[in-house]
Amino acid sequence: MRVSEQRETVAIQVDPSKIMQVGMGFWASKILLTAVNMGLFTLLAKEQLSAQDIKTKLGLHDRGLYDFLDTLVSLEFLQRKGLKETAMYSNASDTEMFLDKNKPSYIGGILEMANHRLYGFWGSLEEALKTGEPQNEVKNSDNPFFEILYSDQQRLNEFINAMAGVQMGNFIAFANKFDFSNYNTLCDVGGAGGYLAAQVVMNNDNMSCISFDLPKVSTIADENIKRMKLSDRVTIESGDFFVDDFPKADVITMGNILHDWGTEEKKSLIQKAYNALPEGGAFVVIENIIDDDRSKNAFGLMMSLNMLIETEAGYDFTFADFNSMVKEAGFKETSIIPLTGPTSAAIAYK
Repeated sequence: MRVSEQRETVAIQVDPSKIMQVGMGFWASKILLTAVNMGLFTLLAKEQLSAQDIKTKLGLHDRGLYDFLDTLVSLEFLQRKGLKETAMYSNASDTEMFLDKNKPSYIGGILEMANHRLYGFWGSLEEALKTGEPQNEVKNSDNPFFEILYSDQQRLNEFINAMAGVQMGNFIAFANKFDFSNYNTLCDVGGAGGYLAAQVVMNNDNMSCISFDLPKVSTIADENIKRMKLSDRVTIESGDFFVDDFPKADVITMGNILHDWGTEEKKSLIQKAYNALPEGGAFVVIENIIDDDRSKNAFGLMMSLNMLIETEAGYDFTFADFNSMVKEAGFKETSIIPLTGPTSAAIAYK
């Protein structure tokens, strides 16, 4: 076979569709984020609607209306009967479950935050890779990210709701998959809205929990726990996990906490968890644990890049990294439990 023929054969066999799909992926992303931000899926959870009804209720323009809705159909976020003027639109099963704001299963908080904050910041990824510096609100400020975040109550509420949405399925999975039979108390360090603690007590009658976070966050957690009528089994405590000792408990958990910080801060928090646990106690980290080969958990790797965008030194880590850090702190054994999607619970036993 001649060289030109070989090249033609290779050209036919190699498909550029993945390159185009990923390279232009921001199109689909922004379409979904916009639909969530406008409340389209919450609107359609009440009833199926025509395009003109959707246009009126959401204040849209005729131009682009059908393209927008039918793109959501082609991406399988919406279902449709009829075509254009005769079409009636309704939610697909996953958007009905997870993107209706009126359902407790709503995970759109993280997508709302992505639309309002992260989408723009990721436009500066190249600068972040060249400078190693965050590209969010701290870019033009001398204050650390979390100080800026906690200074604005609306932004803080959005962040707490975003974290709850992205982690709720993992909290439920952890509450059901982890063996709590030998334990009675749990402290969720950096407990945000209190949802991990709530899921643990709702699914394990023997457990009582503490949700531990800064005072501004604890106020939000307290409201959530009272609303869920769990105040008799979930205690809200305030403190700074870098300054104050952790509350004593049989199990110490951290959900998406360690990846916010550099190596030395990670080790400090791990050591404090070790000190707060009894012999036989368990330290649990719920994160997008990257596979040790660093080739399969693409979301975990991208989340680590998100930490580059958002924080001064944070990064996501492999289970091997976790093993190394917890063994250095004195923990004896480790294990890992897959939760939902790219997320796992990495566990260290004292």
